[in-house]
Order: sequence, then structure tokens, then C-alpha cells
Amino acid sequence: MDLVSFFPQLGGYLYVIASFVIALSVIVAVHEYGHYIVGRWSGIHAEVFSLGFGPVLFSRVDKHGTRWQVALLPFGGYVKFLGDADAASGKDVDAMADVAADPVALRRTMHGAPLWARSATVAAGPVFNFIMSALIFTGVFLMQGTTRDPLTVDRLVPLPGLQTELREGDSLLQIDGVDVPSLENRTAFATFRDSVPEQQPLTYTVLRNGQPEEVMGPYPWPPHVRGIAPRSAASDIDLQPGDVITGVDGTPIFAFDQLKRAVESAEGKVLLLNVWRAGEEFEMALAPRRVDEPLPDGGFATRWRMGIAGGLAFYPATETVGVGEAFGAGTAQVWGVVEMSISGLMHMITGAISTCNLSGPIGIAETSGAMASQGLASFIQFIAVLSTAVGLLNLFPIPALDGGHLVFYAYEAVTGKPPNDAVMRILMTVGIAAILSLMMFALFNDIFC
Repeated sequence: MDLVSFFPQLGGYLYVIASFVIALSVIVAVHEYGHYIVGRWSGIHAEVFSLGFGPVLFSRVDKHGTRWQVALLPFGGYVKFLGDADAASGKDVDAMADVAADPVALRRTMHGAPLWARSATVAAGPVFNFIMSALIFTGVFLMQGTTRDPLTVDRLVPLPGLQTELREGDSLLQIDGVDVPSLENRTAFATFRDSVPEQQPLTYTVLRNGQPEEVMGPYPWPPHVRGIAPRSAASDIDLQPGDVITGVDGTPIFAFDQLKRAVESAEGKVLLLNVWRAGEEFEMALAPRRVDEPLPDGGFATRWRMGIAGGLAFYPATETVGVGEAFGAGTAQVWGVVEMSISGLMHMITGAISTCNLSGPIGIAETSGAMASQGLASFIQFIAVLSTAVGLLNLFPIPALDGGHLVFYAYEAVTGKPPNDAVMRILMTVGIAAILSLMMFALFNDIFC
């Protein structure tokens, strides 16, 4: 490899790493701050708040006696409370023995605090991740608004080879004699889409300046690239948002479903795509991949995909939404990510879908870079999705994770006493081994899947 080709590639690697570090640092900082602040409110003293592991690069001690530090390895973080032996909140037996005779000092330790205080402190990390995700999604809905009903043209998508008579501000009443239903009725809208003939041009009946008019326009769902899935066949060949696929293996196409059918029927065979980009046309070879897609009923289906999202032949006009509606939608988005993650995990355990769907640090880093390259909005939404996933992962009932500690606290609540210290040490060791094994398995997926 010569230096001319090496430096741009190096720049790409640094961009991916930087994106990953930023995303992970934000998520970890929010998670650990949840532990810290709820612990402080609960009367538990935090000795160290660390962003990262390893040698300390920067630190300061605040007025509460907590040392805030940034460490060299930015792949996590921790809060070490008084009485903790390590970052996993194992009990420091000697430190606890020193304060056993002092009720005030004992109350300030993690292991001497009341059960409610310990439970709230541990649960706060994942909860703060979920809250951050909900707030991000809420902000997205507030900025983007909701699609105006009836469906209205905001701006047209540049498409090659066909002059459209649609204009900005047109409200769609009919397409080729088929009534455009309300967007609130998703079932009716899906039926409407299936009813529109796959041809162009089509006759649109629009409301323009308060009067219905008939105009000619393109097929409503063109093979226009709105988004690129990270680590997909499309991202590998550098397709870009705004590209239009005008042909597959020499056959002209004008509908997204035509492209979809061509990809599915190829069953992994390399396809030659004709691509139109900002007035220029060229060819690209693409090999579709098998992808496990979530279904509305919670299951999964394995299909051949190229990894692009499409849309209408125009960008729909939007209208603002209230804070309450946006927050409700944002919260629903978080719950949707949780449901999809749990469903995916269960399907992997049962063998219904491939375990290659489990990504490790390399896969997450590549996705971080891909989303950052698509713009700040996409990167922030990715952080929200990853934050939800991190919060959910930490609630798994594995010793050394927050969920494992909550299981121990539940045991204490039922029996009236905490688990034996020796048993706790064994379980924590098993939990750490399980976590490391899972990480190695995910890393294996990143390299070989």
C-alpha cells in the first residue's frame, strides 16, 4: 500500500474511532451520572466518577469529596462508592469493617445504606439511559414535526427522465383515480399503495390554490435512496442518499418495488445497478445480503436486501407537534427499541435468526462512523438507540451488571438479609466471565460474520 492511498484510509479509520468514542462517552457519562446523582441524593458517598479505564489523564476533586477523572481507555466508565472494592461494586470488606461501629459513616457507604437507597442508585444508570433516549427522540419529533394530513408536497425529489407537473403546496386527493386516504389510517394507506398502478406517468388529482386540478406526475415511490443502512451491501459500494437506481442488469426501473423484487429474486447474485447521481449516470456492482428483518408481530423474517431506505417522489410537508405528543412518541420509540432488542435476542437464542446479528465493538464503531457521515441528526438518533440498548443490557440479571445487583437486592428484600459474601464473590466472578465471553463472541462476529 502506498502512502497516497494509506492516508485517506487512515483518516477514515480515525473518523470511525472518533465517532465511536464520542457516542460511547456520552452514553457512559449519562449512565454513570445517573448512578452518581441518585446515590448522592440517597446519602451514599461517591469516591470516584471515572469516564474511561486505565491511567488517569485528568482529575479533580469537587466540594463533595468526589474525584472526577478521565482515563486513557474510553470504553466505559464507573462510579466507585464508599465501601466498594472495585468498579463492579464488590464489597471492600476491610473498609466496611473500619466503619462498622460508626452508624453515620456506615450509612454513607454503598453496602451500609438502606435497601431502597442501594436499589434506586443501581437502577438509576439504566433509567437515565432510557430518559436520555426518550428526550432525544422527543427533540427529533419536535424538530421534524408530523406529516401533514392530507398528504402535501413540500419539495420535489430530483428524478431523471420525467418532467412532473406536481408543485410545492399541492395536496394529493387522488392518484390515477384512487383516493388518497388519511395518513392516520395506516391499513387504508397500505391498501392505497397496493392499488396505485405500477406505471408512469400517472394522473394526480391535487388541491391547488383551493381548487382541484389534474396534473401528470411520476410513480409515487421511486427507487430513490433516502438512507443507507450501516454495514450493508449499499454502504460497501458507497451508494449515497439522493442516488436514484434507474436500472438493474440492463432492465430500466422506475419503482422502488421493482428494485426490491430484483434484489430478492437475485438471491445473493451480484447485480449491476444503473445509478443516477446529480445529473450523472454510472454503473455499480452490488451483491445483496441476507438480513433478518423485524416483523410487525414481533417475529423476524430473513430476506435478501441491499440496505437502502426509499420514500415518496417528494418530501411531504410537515406540521409542528406539541411537547406532550412528541414526548409520547419519543417514549414509544424507546419502548419499540427495547421490544425489538428483546425479540431479536430471543430469536438468536432459539436459533430462529443468525447470531451474526449481535455486534461487538468493531461493528458498533463502524455503525457510529456510518451514522455520523450521514449527518448530525442521524448520529444523535443513533446515540439514542445505542443508549437504550446499553440501558437494557445493564438490566440483564447477570452478576456485575446493574440487573445482577438488583436481583441480589430482591433476594435481600425477600429473605431479610443479603447473600453471603463468599457466594457473592463467586457469583461476581462468574458474571464477569460471562460478560467477557459475550464480548469475545460479539468481537468474533465482527471479524468473521
